[in-house]
Order: sequence, then structure tokens, then C-alpha cells
Amino acid sequence: MVLHKPSADIAMNDTGQSRKSSFAPVVAPDTRLLILGSLPGEASLQAQQYYAHPRNLFWHLVGQAIGTDLPSLKYEQRLEALLAAKIGLWDVVATATRQGSLDTAIRNATHSPLLTLAQSLPDLRAFAFNGAKAAKIGMGLLKGSAYHCLALPSSSPAYAAMPLAQKEQLWQKLAELRELTLASNLRREH
Repeated sequence: MVLHKPSADIAMNDTGQSRKSSFAPVVAPDTRLLILGSLPGEASLQAQQYYAHPRNLFWHLVGQAIGTDLPSLKYEQRLEALLAAKIGLWDVVATATRQGSLDTAIRNATHSPLLTLAQSLPDLRAFAFNGAKAAKIGMGLLKGSAYHCLALPSSSPAYAAMPLAQKEQLWQKLAELRELTLASNLRREH
């Protein structure tokens, strides 16, 4: 199991904006599905945990998709449950400047090496993107690859335009995609 190491990589640039860094990926050699966000928000960076904002629905939505009450677990147990479900976690943005936590405020981004990570995971079959920004960047980085990609509505509390019931319904596609990857119905060409 590979868990992220806490990163306090928040540095000020010449213009006074902070340059923020993503955490390392949470993956295991048998990861089949990788969920990608954009860049950790302020609450996550402060807590050194993925999706740490108390109103972020990520753990609730993924928990429903894998049939586990993730919100009731401690953080390390949540990560272990994801890995047991053969799901990994990372972000499409490696570093960027951003005031606050909104994706629309991301500037000067460097992207995570998704294909490099994917090539190191022989069982990986699919990517799911948490939010429009992650999907736009991630699908661009994976263009031309044989991986299945699924764009999901953002779990962020900032994306309140969609009712919870609709988010839950759309995130159930994650369960379907996971089942396909576990059944090996999705093949990856090498």
C-alpha cells in the first residue's frame, strides 16, 4: 500500500500568491480505478488529508458507490478501504498558484504525470474525475490512451447548483465502472 506523505508545500511566489502542491497518490499495485480531483483545497492542505473540508461530499459519495460508510471511519481507514476496493486517489494538478480553494482560481498549473503513474499500475483500467476542472485537465492528459474515463460532478461544497440526490445518482456510475474494472471487462492496450 502506498499512502501519501503529508506535504506542507505551500510557498509564496513573487506576487504574494501561494504556490500549492498536491499530495502524493494513494495507490497500490492492484489499483484498477483512479479517482482524480483538481488540487487540494485549503482545509485539505491544512489537515494534510484528501477531501478534509467537513462539507465536501467525497467520502459520502464514494462510500455509497463501494458500499462502505467511509465518513464514519478515521482518515487512514478511509484510504485503506479505498485501496481494498482497488480504488486509488490523486489530483490532476501537481502545483499551482491559487487564492482560496476554488478551481476557477487555479493559475500557473503544472500537471501531475498521470500516464507515468498509470504505466506503473499494471491493473489500472479507468479514471474517474471529481469535477469539471479535473475532467478537463485529466482527459486532456490522457487523450489517445486506452483508459476508460468518467467525469463526475464535483463533491465540493462550492458546487451547490446540483442537489445531493442528483449527485448521488451520478456518482453511482462510479460503482458501475468499478464493477467493470473488477470483472476485467475493460481492457488496457499496452
